[in-house]
Amino acid sequence: MAQHFSLAACDVVGFDLDHTLCRYNLPESAPLIYNSFAQFLVKEKGYDKELLTVTPEHWDFCCKGLALDLEEGNFIKLADDGTVLRASHGTKMMAPEQLAEEFGRKEWKYFMSDIGMACRSGKYYFYDNYFDLPGALLCARVVDSLTKQNNGQKAFDFWKDIVAGIQHNYRMSAFKENCGIYFPEIKRDPGRYLHSCPESVKKWLWQLKNAGKILLLITSSHSDYCRLLCQHILGNDFADLFDIVITNALKPGFFSHLPSQRPFRTLENDEEQEALPSLDKPGWYSQGNAVHLYELLKKMTGKPEPKVVYFGDSMHSDIFPARHYSNWETVLILEELRGDRNGKPEESEPLEKKGKYEGQKAKPLNSLSKKWGSFFIDSISGLKNTEDSLVYTWSCRRISTYSTIAIPSIEAIAELPLDYKFTRFSSNNSKTAGYYPNPPVVLSNDETLTNK
Repeated sequence: MAQHFSLAACDVVGFDLDHTLCRYNLPESAPLIYNSFAQFLVKEKGYDKELLTVTPEHWDFCCKGLALDLEEGNFIKLADDGTVLRASHGTKMMAPEQLAEEFGRKEWKYFMSDIGMACRSGKYYFYDNYFDLPGALLCARVVDSLTKQNNGQKAFDFWKDIVAGIQHNYRMSAFKENCGIYFPEIKRDPGRYLHSCPESVKKWLWQLKNAGKILLLITSSHSDYCRLLCQHILGNDFADLFDIVITNALKPGFFSHLPSQRPFRTLENDEEQEALPSLDKPGWYSQGNAVHLYELLKKMTGKPEPKVVYFGDSMHSDIFPARHYSNWETVLILEELRGDRNGKPEESEPLEKKGKYEGQKAKPLNSLSKKWGSFFIDSISGLKNTEDSLVYTWSCRRISTYSTIAIPSIEAIAELPLDYKFTRFSSNNSKTAGYYPNPPVVLSNDETLTNK
């Protein structure tokens, strides 16, 4: 494989929407998501009212890349070889002795080789994006509450109530019906929760379009919510930018399912219509699959193997499936890189918004968690008379395995020429080669990383 990657060499440029083209104001959106679930659990399912009170300190628990054992209520941070680096029961972190007793130096019980490792199962749940993270904090606090109520309860059965909360707040009709907490609040004041795309990004999108690239938008959000987001961040003419818009894509199934399992559907007034046997022309569709999409892209480009790149923020829904099932190039939007150079995240909102919204803020979810440490690496204690050694996290290894490059935001590359040559992640390059504009400080500063 070539050492470099260039957008100029791509025929098709695809984008996820949430946390990719559309950046959220995380200190505002995180409490809204948390509250949408907590209110449901307390009012509809009878959970402890303490769940409704969140302090700024609580948000330090949030860290991407954690797994929740749904039966035991344990949160797990994995090394790249599947061993457990850190763990908590609910929000209570396990001491090294407890960690050793509980997990030892062996693979976590649900760990499988990367290909077989699902991120969603009946036994565990991986938290890998900013929509998920407020739910991680809520679930941890639910475990605290149930453990306290039931004198050290060992088995937990709260997940069905979390799923019911998802159904209540985020089902397909929730936006139109104005039900739940999340959608009505976003509709009421989108500027509080969403960052408009900078002019540099808008110009860059038109530059891609004018260079003859086919532009795709593939989002798991429903069409009515997608339209609200796009109008707010890109303007009312956003539809002129994209040749194909696919909503309710139900990723990762969009990439992994057979066409017969996940046909495309047309939309009428945001309602899904009949299933289509194939995809014959550009337009706005719902659901669908990557196989039928690629057949259309062949027709549109006149090429037997058009080259596609896809930008997304979720390893589970975007990057892994697009690379593994469709063999697309992938650009990971990794906000943990934002402002990493000076040890703290960039300002998460413009200065003119400071002080506009009252109340206790969540810490930016892309900043370092004191409880969980770095998203990229962690240390394992050495044996007696030996030093601790640093190892890659499972999340970090997946980045270098399945991403072509990783960037903090689209804005970070918007002013580069389209033929700019990025150094890609590959087994021939260093583990930091694919990060642009800079690798995470913790990776570039340390030479002592080991592969266990």
